[in-house]
Amino acid sequence: MRCLAVLAALLGVASAAPSIGIRAKHGWTVARPGTIKNVVVTKENTLNGTYNGPKTTVKPPKAAAGLDSRALNGSLPLELVNNFGGGAVNAYIVGLDSDNHVVFVRGDGSLVYPSSGGSQVPVPITEKVAIPLPGKGQTLRMTLPIVMTSGRIYFAEGSLAFSVVSTPTGDGLVQPAPTNLEDPSAGTNWGFVELTYTADRSLWANISYVDFVGMILSMALSVTDGGGTQITRGLGAGSVGAICNGLGSQADSDGWPWDRMCVANAQGTPLRVLSPNDYAVISPGDFGSYWSGYVDKVWQHYASANLTVDTQANAGRVSCGVSGSTLTCAGDNRGYAKPSAGDIWGCNGGPFLLQGGDNPVHVAVVPRLCAAFVRSTLLLDGGDVQPGLSDSSYYTVDPTNHYSRLVHAHEVDGRGYAFAYDDVNPSGHEDSSGLVHSGAPDTLTVYVGAPPP
Repeated sequence: MRCLAVLAALLGVASAAPSIGIRAKHGWTVARPGTIKNVVVTKENTLNGTYNGPKTTVKPPKAAAGLDSRALNGSLPLELVNNFGGGAVNAYIVGLDSDNHVVFVRGDGSLVYPSSGGSQVPVPITEKVAIPLPGKGQTLRMTLPIVMTSGRIYFAEGSLAFSVVSTPTGDGLVQPAPTNLEDPSAGTNWGFVELTYTADRSLWANISYVDFVGMILSMALSVTDGGGTQITRGLGAGSVGAICNGLGSQADSDGWPWDRMCVANAQGTPLRVLSPNDYAVISPGDFGSYWSGYVDKVWQHYASANLTVDTQANAGRVSCGVSGSTLTCAGDNRGYAKPSAGDIWGCNGGPFLLQGGDNPVHVAVVPRLCAAFVRSTLLLDGGDVQPGLSDSSYYTVDPTNHYSRLVHAHEVDGRGYAFAYDDVNPSGHEDSSGLVHSGAPDTLTVYVGAPPP
């Protein structure tokens, strides 16, 4: 789930593609953190607000809960549990308030509204916004005092660098970018959970590995309406290193540079694992032809066979087939050209790019067709019905998305997206998303470093 707003592309800031880090002898990509001059502003790492303040302002806890509409009162208890076995951990809570202004929440409930001062070049945030966590095995308890959309709770072993830049709509927050190997935070182990806390006190919180795997995080949500406790355990402790080792083995096996998706610091310690889609930002050509042979076989097969897509909606099951160079489905407003590797990794480009005029059949087919490619199920026995096969059939033949395969292999409870449409499953199968949600939330607990027992 991506909660970031879109930044206008034509800003007068550094926007060149980040340089590729030096490869370690084992094939990992090495981060070389830089300074504010190395920050790259993109729509993926910028959260846009609608307010340009002349200077950064701080609202103390009592004022934050007052009558100012920018601090619409909330009351969500948070518990941040430190299960991390490394160095000191800092948390950062940031998002948009009820007036769509970028705001940080500090541990005492005070609010920091950062300002760019009108600068179209990123300005570092120097106001203290970090929330130090207590030592391993201890819990920090606080309250989120305002409602928040497009929110994130970041966790880092050490400090993270945030900056703010003036955009056409207001000040925008420039967040750490996993695809910029020279980002000031590139050498730091970090991750985040996403959350939205609305005016009616409904809460959505999510962990996702669609972009990368970093600091290990888990969540639990208790509720006040008798619904019990929702838990998303996600990945186990040590999963970054284990996934990196698995990608290294895969690279040795098939010759594709899976190992380069593992980003290490200068000492060679793995920090995070980039998804194929994010890795393509760093080195777009490395997997350019990875899916070509498989796509050709799929097109050849369904030129003389029927593919059934279960829309799992009013349209029911629709029949699809290949004619010439295009796959078409009954009732669909347009067909599908052969996807490229980038189209398959991201599920949001080429034939998988949704457009405003697409009808319900097309909107339903896109995620199911892309999921079938990512999981390599289209040519398996029973793969002529999508979604139809159970998860035991996913990622069992090559080529496939070995990043997704390894992420799911190391998840404690099988929950947490590894690609954009990881919630596509046959009807009646268990939800694989990392979402917790309630209209009557009690306490949101985030576990850092390892999931709860």
